[in-house]
Amino acid sequence: MTGRLHNKTAIITGAASGIGKASALLFSKEGANVIAFDRTDAVHEVAGRINEAGGRATAIAGDAGSESDVEALVKAAQATYGGLHVMFANAGITGGVRGGFFDATPDDWTEVLRVNLIGPFLAVKHAAPIIQESGGGAIVCTASVAGLRSGAGPAQYSASKAGVINLVQTAAQQLAGTGVRVNAVLPGLTETGMTKPMYDGARAAGKEHRIGQLNPMLRGGEPHEIAAAALFLASEEASYVNGQALAIDGGLSSSHPTSRPPGDPKRPSS
Repeated sequence: MTGRLHNKTAIITGAASGIGKASALLFSKEGANVIAFDRTDAVHEVAGRINEAGGRATAIAGDAGSESDVEALVKAAQATYGGLHVMFANAGITGGVRGGFFDATPDDWTEVLRVNLIGPFLAVKHAAPIIQESGGGAIVCTASVAGLRSGAGPAQYSASKAGVINLVQTAAQQLAGTGVRVNAVLPGLTETGMTKPMYDGARAAGKEHRIGQLNPMLRGGEPHEIAAAALFLASEEASYVNGQALAIDGGLSSSHPTSRPPGDPKRPSS
């Protein structure tokens, strides 16, 4: 039995940790040649783990918001594996959580937009032609439920992710007839390096049980759960899915919760 990405080549940005790392490992398990891309040296450990397990992976360090780095990344995929079938533009930053809305500076906004929105644009721009030449495939971008409405992240982060949602819709239309699909995953609260300070703070305060309590699943997500959704969108199982934003958030975005009522949330009152 072959995997869902058998003989496919996939680039994953932000692959050194969290959702990107989980996706690199999963995509490899499903048969993909993986190019793991990140600005930290830990990306080499991820590629090494894949190769040790019998997969095929290459680690490349670089900046997902730099056009020259993204262009070189796509060319490396061609040179190493002879083509490209999947681009998972996952790299992102929060931009910090210091102060509030009016404390943010234009520089804060510029850097977040550069990585979180211009980065996925560059991924589409440079990967799409090569994916088309390789016989078609998929581009998946990591947005966030924070891009749907206020309350799930800092303003600059939320705005950047709203942009990603529109980007995949626009790109899907621009790539009509090319055989290249473009979709987004929208994680809710997920335990990654980005959210580590919040998780650590909750655990230190003995409030870990409150993490994720505003969604119907009553918990936070795990990177492998987001990776599974990205794998679906990257595979031929999603061959008729295009221009969509798939929320993986425990049901958070199905409502507008602000607080839980007192009592046991698992049991309705009589």
